[in-house]
Amino acid sequence: MTTRLQPGDPAPAFTLTSDTGEQVSLADFAGRKVIVYFYPAALTPGCTTQACDFTDSLDALQAKGYAVLGISPDAPAKLAKFRAKEGLTITLLSDPDKATLTAYGAFGEKKLYGKTVVGVIRSTFVVAEDGTIADARYNVKATGHVAALRRDLGI
Repeated sequence: MTTRLQPGDPAPAFTLTSDTGEQVSLADFAGRKVIVYFYPAALTPGCTTQACDFTDSLDALQAKGYAVLGISPDAPAKLAKFRAKEGLTITLLSDPDKATLTAYGAFGEKKLYGKTVVGVIRSTFVVAEDGTIADARYNVKATGHVAALRRDLGI
């Protein structure tokens, strides 16, 4: 069973490659609030909806001090295509070995169309300024998730 993070837990550190080839670390955002979300695959309908919702909300989130990082197992080149095709402005990061996904409990067994499979568990985390998990949400729905998160964050 995958270990799930709880509010108050330290956010697992990571350094991943972005769609532009840059190395991005959680430590780069020390002292800031960060929304880290994990999604199964770029250029798929649900993941596109979620990424576009975060992009559409980015100005409002940034105005309240939040950075947004989207992480999937996709290669940086596929993430670059995703950004270009959908006009995304959020930071997209590649986790091909799934180490970060696993550290956050966002990779493991899940139900897909009634069957148990192993894969990315669509999840969102709010990391507080002190580097701890402020909110952990697993098995979120792509549609409506960003609106619910904004409501709960008072944005």
